[in-house]
Amino acid sequence: MNFSVQPVLENEEFQLIPLQQGDFESLYEVASDPKVWEQHPNKDRYQREVFENFFRGAIESEGAFKIIEKATGDVLGSSRYYNFDENDSHIFIGYTFYGTKSWGKGINPKVKKLMLDYIFQFVEKVHFHIGKENFRSQTALERLGGVKIAEEEVAYFAEPTRTNFVYEIKKEDWK
Repeated sequence: MNFSVQPVLENEEFQLIPLQQGDFESLYEVASDPKVWEQHPNKDRYQREVFENFFRGAIESEGAFKIIEKATGDVLGSSRYYNFDENDSHIFIGYTFYGTKSWGKGINPKVKKLMLDYIFQFVEKVHFHIGKENFRSQTALERLGGVKIAEEEVAYFAEPTRTNFVYEIKKEDWK
């Protein structure tokens, strides 16, 4: 791999900063609302001990970010790059979540654009795992041009296995 999966990414409104151990409390403040996880495959991540495990997996992935609103300095949520496959020239983007105050404001498409614009310099395809009941994220990804290509069982870092759909966006189709 001749690129970083944890650069600082930014546009006029948002900054994606590599996640560090000291970010736990500010990120947990966003993640502690049960509504954030209602449609996610693992609905109990709002619980501190469950989120501690999720956060540890994010740190160990070495591809996770905290998402900052530049105007306020507020932590809005998190996302990450993971599972780079050099042979197939693809990487995953996922484990994304935002606090409810960020919902419905067009933040996710802008953040995904930052991530996609950057990573398409290095890969031909980006994949996304989305829980089969996470209709909000499925709709959001389809609006970005994602196409459902598979269904697979995914076990996240010491959590139970859950059924996820795999979506794909190809570099040639990215606008």
